[in-house]
Amino acid sequence: MSKKEPRLHLVGQQPEPTDDFDDSDELDAMEQLELLESLREDMEDLGVTTLAEVIERISELHRQLDKQ
Repeated sequence: MSKKEPRLHLVGQQPEPTDDFDDSDELDAMEQLELLESLREDMEDLGVTTLAEVIERISELHRQLDKQ
């Protein structure tokens, strides 16, 4: 991942395509790789290792916020 691009991507937002690749399949693979690597880094930062843990953490935070 280049230093120019932000590390975090908001859900539903895709990084801007670049003209570095002529083959759109290779570009799609590179975009997917970047998104997945960013997701892995975010999960490591948050201390979760599975999608189930992410879902549980979201539920816990919703419960906490509902109590406030």
